[in-house]
Amino acid sequence: MSASTRPAPTTRLLRPARALPSAPRRPDRSRSQRKLSRAGWLMVTPAVAHIGLWTALPVLATFALSLTDYNIFDAPRWIGIDNYIQIWNDPTFRLATWNTVVYTFWTVPVSMAIAMVIAVALNQNLWLRTWYRTAFFLPQVTATVAIAMVWLWIYNPQQGLLNAALSVIGIPGQAWLANPDWSLWAVILVGAWQGIGIKMLIYIAALQNVDNSLYEAASVDGASVVRKFFAITLPMLKPATFFVLVISIIGAFQVFDQIYVLTDGGPANATTMMTYEVYRSAFQNFQMGLASAQSVCLFAFLLVMTLISRRATRGDDE
Repeated sequence: MSASTRPAPTTRLLRPARALPSAPRRPDRSRSQRKLSRAGWLMVTPAVAHIGLWTALPVLATFALSLTDYNIFDAPRWIGIDNYIQIWNDPTFRLATWNTVVYTFWTVPVSMAIAMVIAVALNQNLWLRTWYRTAFFLPQVTATVAIAMVWLWIYNPQQGLLNAALSVIGIPGQAWLANPDWSLWAVILVGAWQGIGIKMLIYIAALQNVDNSLYEAASVDGASVVRKFFAITLPMLKPATFFVLVISIIGAFQVFDQIYVLTDGGPANATTMMTYEVYRSAFQNFQMGLASAQSVCLFAFLLVMTLISRRATRGDDE
C-alpha cells in the first residue's frame, strides 16, 4: 500500500477524566437526634418543673418533717423515728387504718361491679341512653360537700327519706350517722354510690373498642347473654378494670370531704379515716411532724395496695 493511500494516523485527544457524581450527603443522625431531644426536653420542661415544685419537693419535705417535732410556731426539732413509734402505739390511728381498709374493701368492688353492669346496659341501643349516662355520671362532677348535705337529709332520723321509706314496710328507723354500728356502713353507701359514675364512663369507653364480630360469632354458636359477658366482655375489660381498680383504691384511701361533713369522724371514731386523722393532727393539734409521719404511712399503704392489685391483675394491661 502506497503512502498516499495509507490512512493518516488519528490523533487521540487526552480528555480529563469526568468526575463521578458524589453520593448525596446523608444527614447527621446524631445531630438531628440531639435537636429532637433538645426540643422534647424544652416542651416537657414546664411539666417537669411543675411536678418537681409542687409534688416532688413537698413529698421530700414530708419525709423530712416526719422525723421532727414541728408545731408551726417553733423550729423543727429532730426526734428520729419517735413519730412512727407514737403512730404504732396510737389506738386511734390503728382504728382509722382499719376503718379505711374496710371502707376501701367495700366501696371499691361494689361500685366497680355496679358500674360495669350499668356500662354494659348503657352500651346497648337504648332509648335516651345519653340521658341515663349523664344521670349516672352527675354525682361524680357534683361537689362532695353538696352530696354529703343531701345524704345528711336522707339519713336524718326524724325527717329523713330513708327512715320514711323503711317505716312504710314496717322496719324501724335508725340514727344512721349517730350509731357506731351503722355509721361506717352509711358512709360506705355514700362512697360507693358517688364513685359509680366515673367507673361507668371508663367501662363504656373500653366497651367501644370491643369488636362486635366477637359477639356475632358467639351468637352463631348459640352463646347466651351471660356466656357472652363472661367469655368476651369481661376478658376484654381487664385492662380498664386494672386502671379503675388502682384509681378507686387511691380515691378510697384519700376520702375526707364526706367524713368531715357527715360524721366529723364520729361517733367514737367509728368513721375516722387515715386522711381525717392526718387533718386532726395537723390542723387541730398542730402536730405537723406527727401528721407528716401519718401521711408517710398513708403513702406506704397506697403503695402496697397498688402493688397487690397489680399483682392480682398482672398481664391484664398488655
